[in-house]
Amino acid sequence: MSITMTKQDFGTKPVERRETDNYVREYVEPFVDKWDELIDWDSRAASEGDFFIQVLKERGAKRVLDVATGTGFHSILLREAGFDVVSADGSAQMLAKAFDNGRKRGHILRTTQADWRELNRDIYGRYDAVVCLGNSFTHLFNEHDRRKALAEFYSALNHDGLLILDQRNYDAILDHGYSSAHTFYYCGDNVSVHPEHVDPGLTRFRYAFPDQSVYHLNMYPLRKAYVRRLMREVGFQGIETYGDFKETYQEKEPDFFIHVADKRYTGDKA
Repeated sequence: MSITMTKQDFGTKPVERRETDNYVREYVEPFVDKWDELIDWDSRAASEGDFFIQVLKERGAKRVLDVATGTGFHSILLREAGFDVVSADGSAQMLAKAFDNGRKRGHILRTTQADWRELNRDIYGRYDAVVCLGNSFTHLFNEHDRRKALAEFYSALNHDGLLILDQRNYDAILDHGYSSAHTFYYCGDNVSVHPEHVDPGLTRFRYAFPDQSVYHLNMYPLRKAYVRRLMREVGFQGIETYGDFKETYQEKEPDFFIHVADKRYTGDKA
């Protein structure tokens, strides 16, 4: 029997809570209920445009595994664009919210609760694409977990499949400080998002809502080059990295990087 948590648990020293499994104590029901207020689906859809849809269509993808479903934004967007989508997440609370959001829009999402490190134990078949969006990969706090998760994504793909994975521009945060000049991902009005602690092993974000409620997420600050290197070492090739959905950008300008990585074998190509 599962227990619904209503308060986040970071222990007595929150900035020392640096383990992957703590995410289940972070996405408590009241915070999940406010998540859609944070991202604002209509504004986010307008800011993203059809970027992900076009990338998937250009690669001929049809069957998509959304491994960071959250409250269902991308799963529903991709379903409405004609893709065959399976929705997975490590948080039961997020999946329940996603299922409810799908039902309200006339969709029955196929949801699976899964730990990325054992993804192929809980999902079945192979996919043309795996998408890991919403800065979710940053919840993995040690390299072994990151390598294992990427290996599981790789294994879940067909031989010519692709992985789309995004992350905050932690390089800019670590090297130049935080800027929220762009709001491609968190578009909600009157919701304040900023890091209240940053060091090479932790970025602790604070989320403040209009009703005065405050929540936090502890995340590992992934550097862009490091993520690309891990992808290559796991076996992905032909990695393209976009900055806020653009092919060309100044390194410190984007809020988010989006990596598009091919599984198909291309020999010696980077």
